[in-house]
Parts: sequence; C-alpha cells; structure tokens
Amino acid sequence: MILRPASAHWFELLTSREELGPALDCLAATGLVQLQAYSRSESRLGLPDLRNTLTEYETLARSYGHLWPPARRQRLEPDDRLLEAPREACARLQAWAAEAAPVIAELESLQRLREETNLIARLHTCAGDQLPRLDRIASAGPMLAGRIYALQTSQQPHAMPPSVMTQLLRCEGQDFMLAVGPSADIDELDASLGAREARILTLPAELPADSAKIPAFIETRSRSLKERERTARAALDQLGEKHRVAEATGQLALAAWLVANVPELPVTEHFAWITGWCADKDDTRLKAALDQRDLHYLLRFTAAPEGEQAPSVLHNPAWARPFELFAGLMGVPASRDADPSVVVALIAPVMFGFMFGDVAHGAILAVAGLLLQKKFPALRLLIPGGLFSVGFGFAFGSVLAREDLIPALWLRPLEEPLVVLGTALGFGVVVIAMGLTLNALQFFWRGEGKRWLAVEAGLMVAYLGLVGAAQDLRALWAVPVGIAWTLLGAAMLGGTNRVNATAHAAGEFVERILQLAVNTLSFVRVGAFALAHAGLGIAVVGIAEAAGAGYWPVLLLGNAVIIVLEGLVVGIQTTRLVLFEFFIRFLTAGGCSFQPLPPPAQTSRPISGSKP
Repeated sequence: MILRPASAHWFELLTSREELGPALDCLAATGLVQLQAYSRSESRLGLPDLRNTLTEYETLARSYGHLWPPARRQRLEPDDRLLEAPREACARLQAWAAEAAPVIAELESLQRLREETNLIARLHTCAGDQLPRLDRIASAGPMLAGRIYALQTSQQPHAMPPSVMTQLLRCEGQDFMLAVGPSADIDELDASLGAREARILTLPAELPADSAKIPAFIETRSRSLKERERTARAALDQLGEKHRVAEATGQLALAAWLVANVPELPVTEHFAWITGWCADKDDTRLKAALDQRDLHYLLRFTAAPEGEQAPSVLHNPAWARPFELFAGLMGVPASRDADPSVVVALIAPVMFGFMFGDVAHGAILAVAGLLLQKKFPALRLLIPGGLFSVGFGFAFGSVLAREDLIPALWLRPLEEPLVVLGTALGFGVVVIAMGLTLNALQFFWRGEGKRWLAVEAGLMVAYLGLVGAAQDLRALWAVPVGIAWTLLGAAMLGGTNRVNATAHAAGEFVERILQLAVNTLSFVRVGAFALAHAGLGIAVVGIAEAAGAGYWPVLLLGNAVIIVLEGLVVGIQTTRLVLFEFFIRFLTAGGCSFQPLPPPAQTSRPISGSKP
C-alpha cells in the first residue's frame, strides 16, 4: 500500500570467511539491505583496526593526493585479506612518498619559478622600458634596499613608512608596487605586505638589461621550465607504477567504505555471520542476487532480535519520491503510520502554483529545477511547483507579471478577491479533511478502529458540518450530531468511569474543533499570497512603464526580484501549511529510516581532501 510504509525484514546470512568480501559486494549492489551486527560470537571482524591505517592514508592524501594518478577501483578481497591489503597499500604509499620527495621538491621549485616568470612577463607588459633595475638600487649603498611586490588591490597597505618611496603599476588582474627605502623600513614593509599574502618578486640576475630582449628571455625560460617539469612528472609516473599507487589508493578507498558502512560482524575461524534488514517485498531478489554471484551461503528471514525496531521502507511512485522530504522534516513514519508523500505531492504543488500563478515565472522555476536537480536533489520540487504555476498563470492570465498578453481562463485575482480567498479556504478544508482521513486509517492499522468510530468520527462529522454551514446553514445540524456522537462514544469507552471520560472528551472536543477552525482559516493566506503576487506584478509593470525607454530592463529586473524573493516566501509558506496545518492531524513520525548499504565508492580521486 502506497500510503502505509512497509517494515524491513530481518535477515541472517551465513557464508564462509573466504567469501565475505564478495558477499558484501553483492549485498551492496542490490540496494536492499541495511547491515546491523547481531552478537552471536565474541570474535569480531576487526574493522576498527583499520582506522589507524586510514588516518595515515588521509595524512598522505592531504599532502600528496594531487600528485597521485586516479584511483583504480579494487574488488573486495577474501576475508583473510580484508584487513591486510589496506595496510600493505598504505605502506606502498609511504614508500612512494619517501622516494618521490626529491622529485616533488623539484616540481614545487619549478612551479614557483614558472609563477615568477609569468609575473615578470606581466610586469614587463605593464612597465615596458620602465622596468625597474633592483641591482642598480642595491649598488647605491648597503643602507638602501628595493623591492617589487606582486599584489592585489585589497593587499595594498593602508600606511607606508615615511622614508619609503613607492610607485604603483596597475595591470589587468594584477598590480605591482616598486618600493625603495632604508633596509629596516623595507623589512617592515615586507612583514606588513606578507601578512596580506603579497608576493615579493625576485628578478633573476640573467634578466636582460635591454627591455627589448626580455620577451625572448621569458619565452626561452618558460620553455625550459616546462621541459624540466615534464621530466619530473614522468619520473613521478614511473614511481607511481613502481609502487602501484593507483591500486593502493583504490584499496584504501575500499577500506574506508568498509569502516564507514559495515558493522563489526561476528566471525569464526571459517564462517562469517551477516545480519541486518532487508527491504525486499517478497524476499526473492536478495536470494537471486546471491545465486547469480555463485556464492555459497545459508539465508533465512526470521523475527528481529528482541528490542530492535524495524526500519520503515517507503514505496512511493517516482513522481512522489521528492516529496518524501516533507515527512522527513518531521521524522520517519512508522509501519502503522500513514506515509503522506503521495498526498503532499498532490496538494503542495497546487498551493504553490495558486500563490505564484504566472506562466513565465513558473516556466523559469521548472527549468531551474530540471537543470539543478542532479546537483541539488531538493530542487526537484521546483519542477511540479513551476508547472502548476504555469497552469495557474494561464488561469489568471498572467505572463511576466503582465495581464494584457493572454486572456484569463478563469479570473483575474485582483478583480475577484473574494472568490480567490474563498477558493483558498475551500482548498484548506479539503487538505484538513485528508489529514483527518489519514488519521482514521492509522487508527484501523493499529487495531483501534472501534475507538475512532466511537470518538474521532464525531469530530470529523462536526467539522464538516461547521465548514459546510459557510455555504448552507442547514449543514449546522451535523455539529450537534458530532458532539453527541463523541460524548456517547467516550461514555461507552469509559467503562466504570464514564462521567470523567465524558467530561474529558467534551473538553478535548472543544479544544480540537477550535484548533481545526483556526487551521482552516490559516489557508486564507494562500489566497492572500495569490492577491499579493498579482498586486506586486502590477506594481512592477507600472514602474517599468514609468521608466520609458528602460521599460524592458526594468520589467525583467522586477520579474527577477519577484521570482527570487516571492518565490522563496511562497515556498516557505507552502512548507509551513503542510507541516503545521496538515501533518499535525495525523503524523507521529515514530519510525526510523531504512539506510541501504551503498556500493563501494567508484571514485577516481582520493577520499580525503588534497591540494588542488
């Protein structure tokens, strides 16, 4: 059933220690299992012992990861190699680091020289024949010093030593400053600019005095540096092959996956016991996957260990899965709770579109959702929200905040505000009635159907009668019927203490019916935002018309502001109404989420942060 979460099944898998690695790889590939260790033996796999190895690896990755070749994905080793292989891999990386140290030092030196050469080229382009000669400044006397600083605009000092003369050369993307003065003051300036990460540019002694020869010098030097760097990197590649660095980083990435995702499984000398939760509906897909790998195993599905809560597995259609986010904000529905994702997938886009009805605005949001959904999965919600905004845009006749481009298929909000507000209230009644219905389903799923029929049903009757009276006063007859229904039901369930039970039910009834009335009135804001959206659009159009020749730039800028600011506000308002007016009717969020074992990372980079 879509509206009711399923409970994961407890499974127990016995396999040989030799095939533990392939078995874990197979289970991860299915996406159907969540591992949870269950103590059957004092012997443990020993994965925490890998943490020290991984710490050493991460230290190496931060220093040298940018120099390593792409990691080569490794297969999970048989158990006797699960712990040993990562240690051997880390040892190879340490040996590589020791042997590669001189080559790395040379590469870093060549990089500094290359950056310096590029700066000299920029300085020459900027200064031309006025390129300063620091050697001449130094020959003027031991007490005089000169510097050339490469800096950004934000790096310029606020105050200069009074005895220091400076000249600022501004270039595109890079400024240079020549400073000449007493050595002590120049040293002070070095410290001041060094704190701002400015760079002291050292002109090589072999730099030609003739400015016309400098471009040829720079070209020759750059070519030489590139060739030396190419030779150094080739040496690093040879060392990488010698120490099998790509295999080592792949093996350690796999070890990190094991430590992060696999619990301390019980093992014996010959066997391993894998336990946890399975999301397979009919318990056949897991067995089929194991058989396909030709593994030797014993598999059984049994009752969960005492005291363990089964994770909830949500089975929603693809179009409703993004809306699981809303329920996730409150918690996870348990197996006897209603999963509101499908209902939210219907009501949330309608609310958003009603409040934000504009063809162009909705289309822009939908396209943004399509483009950004892979990087930001939560933004997938913009797609249905934007599409409903397009639909209501046609209904309201609004395109780019203008109401003169297309006819309104339904109405103009500002021309019929009472209809807009009334529609919003009617929609609120439907949403709250849905919440009460889901609450009824939960009572029956928990085996408390008699209690709902005796007490809760009366509340629903009274509420529907109360809101129905807004259209026809004759519907008010349902209110006293609902009150009597609730009180009689409470008395029937009260047993020997019927008076107190009835009094308690009466007080609770008054509180809840008033709360339902307030919740219903909250949906007026849906209509109010629809009117505000239309009003803001008219204001933007009016400002654009007043701009004369700047009509289109002002109009587009105004629409951009509406999309960003009002779109955000409307999104927040939709979320608020769903959480606090709809979910409050039924959602208890007493479950825990199912977290399937992810496949081993197929990364081509080190797992830790490294230099760019």
